[in-house]
Amino acid sequence: MAGFMFNSVVIMALMLASVQFHSTAAQTTHVVGDALGWNIPPNGPSAYTTWASTQTFRVGDVLLFNFTTGFHNVAEVAQAAYAPCTTANPISIATTGPARVTLNAPGTHYYICTVGTHCQIGQKLTINVSAASATPAPSSTPAPVIPTPVSPPTATPTPTPAPSTTTPPPTSSPAPSSEDASPVSPPTFGQSPSGSNAPSPTDTTILPPPSPSSAPSFTTVVPFTFLAIALAFFY
Repeated sequence: MAGFMFNSVVIMALMLASVQFHSTAAQTTHVVGDALGWNIPPNGPSAYTTWASTQTFRVGDVLLFNFTTGFHNVAEVAQAAYAPCTTANPISIATTGPARVTLNAPGTHYYICTVGTHCQIGQKLTINVSAASATPAPSSTPAPVIPTPVSPPTATPTPTPAPSTTTPPPTSSPAPSSEDASPVSPPTFGQSPSGSNAPSPTDTTILPPPSPSSAPSFTTVVPFTFLAIALAFFY
């Protein structure tokens, strides 16, 4: 963002400088008489004729008449009034110095001082104004490109992989095959030598305990015993 604003300011400055350059090139200010200024020339009107021959006047240029207010003035007159220094009905007149006169039309322009006999002494000027020159075509040279400051690249940190929180599934032991399993021998019932079905020593069958009803009850035997002793005692 800062680089974009900097480039915008530079471009605007270049544009303003270009406009000012074209404006200056299109308008030239001519100081009449140079160091002599607008005064009574010491050698007659030839002083201003010689000065004008060294200048190139175009529409849009400015004539600068340097004089002291109250002692001189400058008036633009027609060609007919220029030679006899006729001061009546001038095209324009400036009485305050220094005076600036803009050349608005091509052709021959005539200027005199209407104070006293200054014009007759030689304070007069004739110039030829050319049409304004065409605006020069823009140069084909490309404008200098101002590099945009580039920030140094920043290193991107490499992400460290997080440890996995997934618990691996338990490894199931393979089921024993039918070949590895020990065969279970069925219980065998051996026949006794006497032919009875006595359980063999290898018989692992558990016989049920005898029923409690097959043994004589104690509560039943004791009363009969006491009854027998009583009968024997009486007989």
